[in-house]
Amino acid sequence: MAQHNARPTVADFRAMKAQGRKISMLYVTTPDEAAAANAAGINMLSIEGRFFSPAMREAAGSCFVQVGLPYGGCGTFEGRPLATAEDYLRAAFHFATIGGDCFYCAASLDIQKVLCDNHIPIVAHVGLIPSYITWTGFRAVGKTASEARAVWEHVQRLEAIGAFGAELEVVPDRLGAWISRNTSMIMLGMGAGPGADAQYLFAEDVLGYTRGHKPRHAKTYRDFHAEFARLQAERVAAFGEFKADVASGAYPEAKHVVPMADAEFDNFLSAAQV
Repeated sequence: MAQHNARPTVADFRAMKAQGRKISMLYVTTPDEAAAANAAGINMLSIEGRFFSPAMREAAGSCFVQVGLPYGGCGTFEGRPLATAEDYLRAAFHFATIGGDCFYCAASLDIQKVLCDNHIPIVAHVGLIPSYITWTGFRAVGKTASEARAVWEHVQRLEAIGAFGAELEVVPDRLGAWISRNTSMIMLGMGAGPGADAQYLFAEDVLGYTRGHKPRHAKTYRDFHAEFARLQAERVAAFGEFKADVASGAYPEAKHVVPMADAEFDNFLSAAQV
């Protein structure tokens, strides 16, 4: 695998935060998406562990890659859900050998601390946390003073154990900006307003092929849904034409077959007769 020595580091993102430079971040699931993000100059990618591979790392080029470690029933590593600190360490070290630059971990604080103590850059999650959704429902978190204080206290605990950053999801813009200014962590905003250190979207929303509910913070830049529908119609048409050609004998044509000289075929026939 080619080496990408130009990849940014944790130190580079901390410098960007200090300088007030915004970070762009995308969640991608395919090598094509990763390669496009790299070509576009996206700073950071989020790739779930189930999608991360040497091919994905190669496609990501000089992008900094956050690898998502599956949480509980959300996925498995080596055939089982991650449950203990040892499980998470094993997964993080595995993905680091492929080229993961940091690791998303939504496990308990004690497990996150073990990763930090082993010098593994981790990104946690605050605000609306999908894996804890039964506690809050799918809604904005932090609109009241008490909830905002709870989000801030969560950030402080993560900072204390040495987390590199945290996804800051669906909190009021004023709160997102205040937290980002008052923590050393990199706050990866998703629906957290323009004051977050990074703006984080899913490629499927950016490209317009989300089906069902689209979050308020999503912005669509291209209509891939219509393009995918057009391509599917073209697939069906092409397959139908192939079937019709087979039925009529129009396929294969002479250019699709291997010729054989008459003399050679005659010799074969003579030898094949019993």
